[in-house]
Amino acid sequence: MTATLLDDATQARVVAAYLKRHPEFLSEYPELAAKLTMPREQGAVSSLAVYQLQSLRDKNAELERRLAELIEIAAQNEQLMERVHALTVALLRANTMEVTARTVIARLSADFHTEQVRLLLFGDQPRLPRADWLQQVSGGAEALPEFAEFLQKNEPVSGRLSTEKLQRLFGNEAEQIRSVAMMRLGDSGILAIGSADPDRFQPGMGTLFLKMISATITAALARSRDVA
Repeated sequence: MTATLLDDATQARVVAAYLKRHPEFLSEYPELAAKLTMPREQGAVSSLAVYQLQSLRDKNAELERRLAELIEIAAQNEQLMERVHALTVALLRANTMEVTARTVIARLSADFHTEQVRLLLFGDQPRLPRADWLQQVSGGAEALPEFAEFLQKNEPVSGRLSTEKLQRLFGNEAEQIRSVAMMRLGDSGILAIGSADPDRFQPGMGTLFLKMISATITAALARSRDVA
């Protein structure tokens, strides 16, 4: 038993000596500082108490920052949901292909603050208006070889596009476009949203709302075509 006590005391002195030689040890292993206990009297250990308190404050500040970010993201998502819902309701009221197409452009421009919107619709629809935002692709998907991979994957994409693709989508406005969100509208065509802000649409950004918008517009176009 005596040997055990001596061994424990020796180890304690070794630990204490090591900490004296390496005062930065706790800064490298902050989780240990939070678990240490100290005597009640004031003395040399008061600096450790300050360190523990500061560590807790830093952790609380980080948690508060992350919570604020989550609240902001939740608020943004709620606004997007409301806009997608408004788009859906507006498209439900559309009873012709022309009204459907105009509603898509109007809602995306007003509610989603988009700068440039383009609808590329497959086939010929003589009743559709002639407008900068609308292109009728009589040859269908096969007439857009530059978008073959995108159309095959059938997943929204966002980020920067090649000059060739920008020119095909936005024509004379292509030079102003720095980032794009692009969605396939089933067998009806392609929807492209362009921005002069290079960070507006980035690769890897969430595509949930893009998929919701795409599905809503695809269904509305199919319904309008059937009615016509």
